[in-house]
Amino acid sequence: MEEKAYLIVAHNSAQMLLVNKTLKDNGIETDLVPAPPESGTVCAVAVKVVERDLEKAKSMIHDSKINITGIFEDKKMRLQGLIDEKIGLSVTSEFLNILKKIEEGENLLEKEIIYILSTNREKEIETIYATADRIRRETVGDVLEIRGAIEFSNYCAKKCKYCGINSLNNGVQRYRMDENEIMEVIKDIHDIGIRTVILQSGEDQSWSTERLAKLIKRIKDKTGMRITLSVGEKSFNDYEILKKSGANNFLLKIETTNKKLFDFIHPDGDYHLRLKCSKWLKELGYINGSGNIIGIPGQTIRDIAKDIMYFKDMGINMIGIGPFIPAEGTPFEILPHGDIDLTLRTMAVTRIVCKKVYIPSTTALASLDRDAQVWALKAGANTIMLINTPLKYRSNYRIYDDKNMVDLDAAIYAANKAGLKLPSYLRN
Repeated sequence: MEEKAYLIVAHNSAQMLLVNKTLKDNGIETDLVPAPPESGTVCAVAVKVVERDLEKAKSMIHDSKINITGIFEDKKMRLQGLIDEKIGLSVTSEFLNILKKIEEGENLLEKEIIYILSTNREKEIETIYATADRIRRETVGDVLEIRGAIEFSNYCAKKCKYCGINSLNNGVQRYRMDENEIMEVIKDIHDIGIRTVILQSGEDQSWSTERLAKLIKRIKDKTGMRITLSVGEKSFNDYEILKKSGANNFLLKIETTNKKLFDFIHPDGDYHLRLKCSKWLKELGYINGSGNIIGIPGQTIRDIAKDIMYFKDMGINMIGIGPFIPAEGTPFEILPHGDIDLTLRTMAVTRIVCKKVYIPSTTALASLDRDAQVWALKAGANTIMLINTPLKYRSNYRIYDDKNMVDLDAAIYAANKAGLKLPSYLRN
């Protein structure tokens, strides 16, 4: 029988890291996981300890005079009412057993995740989406989270085969925004009330860690906004500098947990370094983002199931799931795009397995069909990222072709169609 566990929630990430370090230094095994819904914080990080260490942990926290929000039992999320008398007539016994496990809050096995990813039975598919939507509502609520993204450089040192801004693509017109240009866009984003900005780029060596740290501090001083970085693989020391400068979140997609497939699409990549970077981000207290690409050549349903299990086991907070879309000038440019339905199914199953996480309704989905973002919000997603890159640069940040430049109107449309509320922080 699995030992009962408890989640310690601190007032902020600095206090959380102090709790974690204090306990670890005194021989208590911990893990960093998304905070429970009852803690009142969306996707904050909690320190997990097992029951046998709880009293010792409480004593250490008290003696160290660390302020915490509370300690919560790591309860299973039970969902009564998924199974009714009618459902048994149109689903398999295997699906019913999976539903029973979801009702009781039990973790699904890989083979069960594969089943619900691949079933073609209409009633089963309908139930998967309804279950994901219910879990989204009960864990992160009915308010659409809106983020503003600035793609500030399309220079990249990497050679990823699927990406349109890889270093070998000579058909791309390169650009690099300067700090003042970025701050002008930050002001626009802040003026409409958005509270989190995403700074995204290729792996551009000209934007050094020191230069990024200076920009982060300036954004914090001027606006107090939360900052998400998506700037690729760096050293532990670099990530630590950026965190201390004020970065809150970091998005570094694993893209696939199949090492052979990862190596194939990243000819100059290092699978183990990517895993290590994600662990470093977690240890440093970032709201840790990952994700995968649906439809990359050679991918199987089993690969996707393993990706979802990785997100769960790693305690990932933000999970970006999008379809593969080919980009001109890459080795994959003539390949078909990833399947929208499988992408939506992956989002739904990820919500069912990982529960309290941010799942964006991705720009890649919107690029294939305007209403795909609506469908994603009905399948467990709860976030939309606006493209705020200046017009003169937007078309050159071409990680894939025919990119939809999602704006605030598009986000409002998706929220209304999906029945989600708009956030109160929007001023326009």
